[in-house]
Amino acid sequence: MTSTTPQTPYEQAVAEDLPEGFSQVVREVNGTLIHSVIGGAGEPVVLLHGWPQTWREWRHILRPLADMGYTVVAPDLRGTGGSAVAETGYDKDTQARDVHELLQSLGLNGPVRLVGHDIGGMVAFSYARLYPQQVHRLVLADLAVPGYGLEDIMDPATGGYFHFGLFMTPEAPELLFQGNERAFLSWWFAKMSADPKAFPSEEIDVIVASLRAPEALRGGFEHYRTMLDDGRANRAWGDAGGVLTMPVLAVGGEHSVGPYLARSLTAVAPDVTTAVIADSGHYIPDERPEALLATLAPFLA
Repeated sequence: MTSTTPQTPYEQAVAEDLPEGFSQVVREVNGTLIHSVIGGAGEPVVLLHGWPQTWREWRHILRPLADMGYTVVAPDLRGTGGSAVAETGYDKDTQARDVHELLQSLGLNGPVRLVGHDIGGMVAFSYARLYPQQVHRLVLADLAVPGYGLEDIMDPATGGYFHFGLFMTPEAPELLFQGNERAFLSWWFAKMSADPKAFPSEEIDVIVASLRAPEALRGGFEHYRTMLDDGRANRAWGDAGGVLTMPVLAVGGEHSVGPYLARSLTAVAPDVTTAVIADSGHYIPDERPEALLATLAPFLA
């Protein structure tokens, strides 16, 4: 595994925040450049973040997981953080191939323990569907999977979340948020978190910096613009008899999806375990990292 000297402003800004023993890696895979941080030694644990975050959402648990005897890999998804903003390829199957090729390039060819939050969880679901023999254990944290629950919660007419439709709209959210990133994110994290203190001003500054890179807003919203296609792909697989053969842990924040995620997956995840993190909203890795780690440790082992 060869680390690189930071090449982008984003990489340079976060280099000093890497946990001890972790390094940054940029690899060309699946037709794009993917940035990740990696550390530790042992069987691989892969952590996939959500929007509007990057690998940094896992910063509180990277070193503890490595200390448990794992090689920990936390990529920036296509179009986010230090990864390139590709023109296309934001469907979750293509991003699963990004991750698969990244792991191959790092020499991590055995089954992995895969943890995905929010959009990262959608990518993790696709990875487990496409490469079932390569996933030892799957953790999905606070999301609704396209085709299995997402469509129900994205409809504001029935009490669902408004932002899915807005973020899916071509060009409009970029026009609205350009120059207003900090104001929006300050409001957003307060709304979606049960503990606003989980996002102090300095952390919001780092996230804002990652979104002010050229094309970064588009790179983030492109993840949403494929979700209906992602749902159709997942449903076609399930309707054809597909099931997740590995143990699955469905984690929800008490003040967010709660047990909804596990219930929505019962048809395609016969070995699913439910965990609800008390006093947490959507951003569990930031709000309740100790509780999340305590939940992950026995399941991953």
